[in-house]
Amino acid sequence: MLDKLEALVDRYEKLSELLCDPDVASDPKKLRDYSKEQSDLQPAYEAYKEYKQVLEELDAAKEMQNEKLDDEMKEMVKGEIDSLTARKQELDEQIRILLLPKDPNDDKNVIVEIRGAAGGDEAALFAADLYRMYTRYADAQGWKIELMDVNESDLGGFKEVIFMINGRGAYSKMKYESGAHRVQRIPATESGGRIHTSTSTVAVLPEAEEVDIQILDKDIRVDTFCSSGAGGQSVNTTKSAVRVTHIPTGIVATCQDGKSQNSNKEKALQVLRTRIYDMMRQEEEAKYAGERKSKVGTGDRSERIRTYNFPQSRVTDHRIGLTLHKLDQVMNGEIGEILSALTIAEQSELLEKGE
Repeated sequence: MLDKLEALVDRYEKLSELLCDPDVASDPKKLRDYSKEQSDLQPAYEAYKEYKQVLEELDAAKEMQNEKLDDEMKEMVKGEIDSLTARKQELDEQIRILLLPKDPNDDKNVIVEIRGAAGGDEAALFAADLYRMYTRYADAQGWKIELMDVNESDLGGFKEVIFMINGRGAYSKMKYESGAHRVQRIPATESGGRIHTSTSTVAVLPEAEEVDIQILDKDIRVDTFCSSGAGGQSVNTTKSAVRVTHIPTGIVATCQDGKSQNSNKEKALQVLRTRIYDMMRQEEEAKYAGERKSKVGTGDRSERIRTYNFPQSRVTDHRIGLTLHKLDQVMNGEIGEILSALTIAEQSELLEKGE
């Protein structure tokens, strides 16, 4: 671990030199890349600097113990050693986590796709609830929401809704939300007061930029049509809605949220690019699934990951066995406690595997 840290410190200090270089300062790309790299290294760099200082102070305190001291001073030195030893252990754990391999997509924006699954209208209503939950969480993080496409149900739910979250680190937190979300409650349409179980699926995809995936004009087919609202009725008479098909993979993306055909085409291409990138990423990860499969999981769309039980105001994340009895707060976007627990669980797994 110390060798890794020394190399990290050397790189951090080299980056400081490079960022002062006039040639780098005049090159926007290099300046951006070096600044980001140094920013990523900074938490581990600062933790290691404090770690070294704690070790020096600990050695000095232990040397004092060997000197002739009165009882009061001995007690003071012992307290100092205990305090420094505890801080050393904290920093040791913190540094081990900071040195874990980082998901290259963690800093990316995300495209979130929510679909009503089993349960008909109730599943669509729950999909709308999940959309509100995520948008409120994103607002609290200071992230920007951009609606890409929505297909409403007759009762005001979402058969499907696709939106982008713009914000640094969005994927690092939202990636744990991919999977099937189960709801247990009495639907508004249920006259007998019976509890129903429905599901909605969530897919969280790291945004693919043009440098990640290049789409050639010859590889796509673009179709335009009139936008439609709930029940399928036309909501305008101009062909502003756009459907883009990637011919080599058969992947399709549709956007009808904007009034401009060009705007909808750009959004559809953005979703298409991200879906192609996600397909390639899933295929790559599948090669290592047998030996690297995580208990936490961030990819299987069919895996039931969480249950929202309204009668008991209970939320349970099945991957880590976490149960919270504050459903109202969770549905209001207060999901940070769950996401933090999932992050810690994944970090613990990686530490156990020695990665």
